Amino acid sequence: MGTHEERSVARQRFDVADAVPFLLDAQGVVTSWTRGAQQLLGYHASEVVGRDVRGLLAPRDAARVPELIERCREDGGWMGLLTARRGDGQPVKVMVRITPAVESGGFARWLVLLSDMAGAPGWDMSRTVLEQVVTSSPVGMAIVDGDLRCVWSNAALRQFGGGPAEGRLGQRLAEIQPGLDFTGIEAQMLHVLRTGEPVIGYEHVGRIRSAPHRETAHMMSFSRLEDDHGHPMGVYYTVIDITDRYRARQRVALLDRAGEQIGRTLDVVRTAQELADVAVPAFADLVCVDLLESVLRGAEPASGPLDDTEPVALRRAGQRSVDGGSAAAVVEIGGMAAYLPGSPPIRCLVTGKSYREERLDPLAREWVADVPGRGETTFLDSGLHSVVIVPLRARGVTLGVTAFFRRGRQEPFDEDDLSLAEDLVSRAAVCVDNARRYTRERDAALVLQRSLLPRRLPEQGAVEAAACYRPADELTGLGGDWYDLVPLSGARVALVVGEVPGHGIDAAAAMGRLRTAVRTLAALDLPPEEVLGHLDDLVARAAHEEGLEPDVPGVERFRSVGSGCVYVVYDPVDGQCSMAAAGHPAPAVILPDGTVSFVDLPVGPPLGTGGPPFEAVELALAEGSTIALHTDGLLAHGEDWAVDADRGRLRRALERDAPSLELRCCAVVDALVPARPHDDVALLMARTRLLGADQVADWDLPPDPAVVSQARREATRQLTDWGLEELVLTTELVVSELVTNALRHASGPIRLRLIRDSALICEVSDGGATAPHLRHPRTTDEGGRGLLLVSQFSQRWGTRFFADGKVIWAEQSLAEPPE
Repeated sequence: MGTHEERSVARQRFDVADAVPFLLDAQGVVTSWTRGAQQLLGYHASEVVGRDVRGLLAPRDAARVPELIERCREDGGWMGLLTARRGDGQPVKVMVRITPAVESGGFARWLVLLSDMAGAPGWDMSRTVLEQVVTSSPVGMAIVDGDLRCVWSNAALRQFGGGPAEGRLGQRLAEIQPGLDFTGIEAQMLHVLRTGEPVIGYEHVGRIRSAPHRETAHMMSFSRLEDDHGHPMGVYYTVIDITDRYRARQRVALLDRAGEQIGRTLDVVRTAQELADVAVPAFADLVCVDLLESVLRGAEPASGPLDDTEPVALRRAGQRSVDGGSAAAVVEIGGMAAYLPGSPPIRCLVTGKSYREERLDPLAREWVADVPGRGETTFLDSGLHSVVIVPLRARGVTLGVTAFFRRGRQEPFDEDDLSLAEDLVSRAAVCVDNARRYTRERDAALVLQRSLLPRRLPEQGAVEAAACYRPADELTGLGGDWYDLVPLSGARVALVVGEVPGHGIDAAAAMGRLRTAVRTLAALDLPPEEVLGHLDDLVARAAHEEGLEPDVPGVERFRSVGSGCVYVVYDPVDGQCSMAAAGHPAPAVILPDGTVSFVDLPVGPPLGTGGPPFEAVELALAEGSTIALHTDGLLAHGEDWAVDADRGRLRRALERDAPSLELRCCAVVDALVPARPHDDVALLMARTRLLGADQVADWDLPPDPAVVSQARREATRQLTDWGLEELVLTTELVVSELVTNALRHASGPIRLRLIRDSALICEVSDGGATAPHLRHPRTTDEGGRGLLLVSQFSQRWGTRFFADGKVIWAEQSLAEPPE
């Protein structure tokens, strides 16, 4: 009996009025003996005074005296039950209380009070009564010897398997219950035998012979049994059925695991597969998750009730089997599950209510029809014997169904299992619906993004170009940065990179407006600084019209205000490049030898904020040079104080070569931008080309009407040299009309230029500052048909201005006409 238990019993039974005292010295020797002690134990004072108190106790308790004396010293006393030995040799049960006897200079004796426990309730309980206790107890009890063979067990142990008590005698667990995982249990017994330390609350999970299809859990406790000399005799153990508690704990653990593992991504198919993965094998042997086709597309399920009398095709989005494959599944992942009319899956889909079949008819036909290579299979063929089907419902909408099957030695699904399946599916349904909604929103955002950014850069001969775009908002893929490449007249090309403050759909919409405006202004063939000037006016005017004046504290700014843009025009005829910037980093230039430099470009104010006029710079680029236009998201900080460090990082990234310009562009972004950038990033790289001398021909023409025929002859000769005889007639007409128009309506020198690129370009420049207008003359008019004819015979035509005049140009396609 432990110390605390002894004290508890002593407090309940000890009565000082009935106690008999005697005294001990510090070593446990009797120094005083009273009449009451003589009457209780039958010893005269002469027989005990001067003797060790251990001589008055039964051997087992006599051995405890040193321990008790030590306790008295540590705790200032002790109280508990002991067995004394009377003078006639008979044992007597006594309650003992030891307290210090205080004397001057400290105590040197112990006062012992004895109380007779003979007749105390339960102390002299008979063997018959004790046997009734253990035999009628609902707790399984057994005793094994040192060889772990059963020597006794109570009737309650039979409920845990292994037969009646008499059949257990002399056998070990492996013989009593074949198939039981006895290794762990016997290891606990051996530990208790070896150390004497009891084992409390050991859990054993397995299957017993009486319920082979049901997993059971038991809590066991083990204690060592010893003889009178303290030698181990065997192990006493108890068994309690905790299957219900264990299964409840397993359900909670499964739900916790489902909360952690389902919905980790916003992908419908991935989420469906996560549901199947969580449920197998902890809950089911086969799980099939089937969704409506519209759900996988991110669309809303069709409105209106479904008809359970017609076949319904569902897409198999997730599936898992205990065998690691899908041997028991009729439909593979990604395939269509065409369920038979009126089958349980269809009823669940239509009614939104769950279905449970404890025992499937083994000869019943499976519910999926029209599977190639599979005839009319039965549940016996697949080994499935129990099923739970739960509809995936979220926010009042049914998205599909989930079927849980068991086979083999698994026990059938019960009502608790149905509740657990519904909990699992309800959690997954919300995640599937979130993923569906995200798919819908993301698809819409991607459509918007694709409409705002070029799907591919247009074909042209001025540059070889590649671009890389990475938004900060990884969920929508939308951002405010953009890039563009716009073919211009005269084989030139405009390169544009810009950014709008902020991220997401609002920034993308503002970016789309700016990009459209830039393309419109580019079509006017304006110089870069004028393009940005017009763009600046447009942004400021739009902000004013919406009542959002720039630089007004406390007022939300118009989204495009503060945008940045860099506009570059490159001419492959002479390699000249002009550019201007509005609140945007200057481009970098990679020379053919790999040297990287940054253009010394005056950066004007951001768009819509007001400030000085924009300035442009011009520079000549050698063929094979690469212009790198980028937004400030490519730099680590994008702040003035970090420009040198950021440019150093960018320079090192641009110096690295790659097999292609596209790979080089992506490598630069990967090297400088994290997977989840803090800002949108756009990079446009263009490697320059030069047209050869044999691709350009030009002539200075005197202001003489007779020069028209000369211009036609020169053009015809050049087209013949280029092998473009089929364009001679139309080109002669275009040259005649443009030169004649210059002679009539302009002044100064006239210059004719032909360019053979992806198109045949005819240009006539003069000193006039007036743009020609296309007219639609009446039948009786004698003139005014020149530009009308040019427009009819050209793919496109237009006018651009320069410092000393203008150029009228027309293009004819060199591509083969479609058959």
